[in-house]
Amino acid sequence: MSTSDRFLLWFHLATVIFLLGPTTIAMTTTPRYIRQKDVAVLRYLNRTTRFFGIGSILVLAFGLGIAHDNLSKPWLTVSMTLFVVGLILTIAIIEPDQRRAIAKLETGESPEVYRGRIVGISSAVAVLWVVVLVLMVWRPGAV
Repeated sequence: MSTSDRFLLWFHLATVIFLLGPTTIAMTTTPRYIRQKDVAVLRYLNRTTRFFGIGSILVLAFGLGIAHDNLSKPWLTVSMTLFVVGLILTIAIIEPDQRRAIAKLETGESPEVYRGRIVGISSAVAVLWVVVLVLMVWRPGAV
């Protein structure tokens, strides 16, 4: 592994820890604060999901930089696909649902439909991240 690949690996791991981790925590804790009707915390979680979620694109960018020679490996293709699906679910569904739940709470309406969707989709996204992690460590067929 070249020196530049080692730096990319370090950046990749750092972005996973410092961007993907907070995004996952913000998504999965949102339903609790919807139930508690804590709009201030929900605004913070929404900003965290949006900022760190969009920033998580760097995880993929650094990963592509490391994997440039192995893109034809099935485990890597599956990992990248699952990562993109999780990122799209985060940015396109969970983050807007957080905003909609905040708006419902501010008008005194029930945000239960959004809470349910956030629970289900954020749980699925967390499972996707675990599957990607397993594939990155196990690398089936890689020798």
